[in-house]
Amino acid sequence: MRESLGLPTGPRLRRWEPSDAPAVLEAFAEPVMGRQADAPVTTLAEAGAWIRRRQEQWYRAVAYGFAVTDGAGTALGGVAVGGLDLRHGTGWISYWTTSAARGRGVATHGCRALADWCLADLGLFRLELGHRLDNPASCKVALAAGFTAEGVQRQKLAYDGVRYDVETHARLATDPRPGEAASRGSRGARGAT
Repeated sequence: MRESLGLPTGPRLRRWEPSDAPAVLEAFAEPVMGRQADAPVTTLAEAGAWIRRRQEQWYRAVAYGFAVTDGAGTALGGVAVGGLDLRHGTGWISYWTTSAARGRGVATHGCRALADWCLADLGLFRLELGHRLDNPASCKVALAAGFTAEGVQRQKLAYDGVRYDVETHARLATDPRPGEAASRGSRGARGAT
């Protein structure tokens, strides 16, 4: 199983390393991010524990988490697949970025690369993800990474006493890779003229 994914230029995926603790701490210091962590991440030690949990999940083959890095190897965000059901070939995708990396395509690249890896290397058939309806940036990432919106789960999440609707998306192994459908359509149109 490959441990580093990416193109020769641009963001890359690699397994989490202890040296990523400062980036993890910075990301989860934001209130909206902190409430999504599986345990508090308010110190470097807690950020290190978060990374060790990702490494343990990888070792046990229950989830695979990657740091999305720049060319120098600095963590700009993270992507993961969990909720694996090998019998049905399904997994649940999640992604996040540091505040400094937002709006730069880091999450889209990471999500797309992870989905490609899951479908090719893990042999999964269906990948799912969800985002709160009040998070249009996450919806843009999902769509750009080739995930089709499938519906809304009403009041699925609760944060600080407020319930949120969640839009679910999925990408199938049989779906065209992002960008392929548009290029196929334009080739067809040119060929018909």
